[in-house]
Amino acid sequence: MKLSALSLYLAAHLIMPGEAGGQGMPSMQMGADPGQAAHEAMTGNMVASPHMRMTPLRAMTAIDSVRAMAIADTVRRALAKYADPATAERDGYKLFAPQLKNPKVYHYTNWKHALGEAFRFNPEKPTSILYTKNREGRMQLLGAMYTMPKRASSADLDRRVPLSVTQWHLHTDLCTPKKGDERRWTEVQNGKPVFGLAGSITTKSACDAENGKFSAVLFGWMVHANVFQGTDLRTVWGHDDMEGHGHPHSGG
Repeated sequence: MKLSALSLYLAAHLIMPGEAGGQGMPSMQMGADPGQAAHEAMTGNMVASPHMRMTPLRAMTAIDSVRAMAIADTVRRALAKYADPATAERDGYKLFAPQLKNPKVYHYTNWKHALGEAFRFNPEKPTSILYTKNREGRMQLLGAMYTMPKRASSADLDRRVPLSVTQWHLHTDLCTPKKGDERRWTEVQNGKPVFGLAGSITTKSACDAENGKFSAVLFGWMVHANVFQGTDLRTVWGHDDMEGHGHPHSGG
């Protein structure tokens, strides 16, 4: 991933006045390793932590169920042609952080769509197309990821995908190593990682004490639609692809 592409994405999802959670306007933390931090945020390979904010789950309604299923059906039809990632690449999707090996979920991201997501919701044009690798090592189509700026309100998110069916997530209060200190990603204190989404640091003062870079919010709101894992709402709009997060309706 080129840094210019990351900058465009950050412009759409970070550098906007905040409504959601009142985070305000954090600075763009380009001093840390952007590929590592961004990849962690997008793949969801994390355990439940204070770095993960999720929208409250609302009471289910029949109207919401029908709407969520209709969105999933649209996504499934639109993305079926992308069984081969090469087809996605021909349509402008590029593998996010290709230098990172064996992630749980591979994100093929269209930066033009990412910018567009700040202003409109088109289920047929997601920010990212998601893949996993099967036992034979071949890419297998999983679904899609949609995004909204961090300033989005709960009402904004609900209008796109009902908050009674899924929980949008936001990555917050992250401490990352400074540029040139990438080796520090592996540091552990008291049996816990120091940096990243599984890291023990949750405040700017603690991050400063470790000579790290602090981000109040990394990227914006995200939601996954796992439309090729099944057809029921729990499977499609759950968080089974995110380690440490059970489905919102499962109590996990």
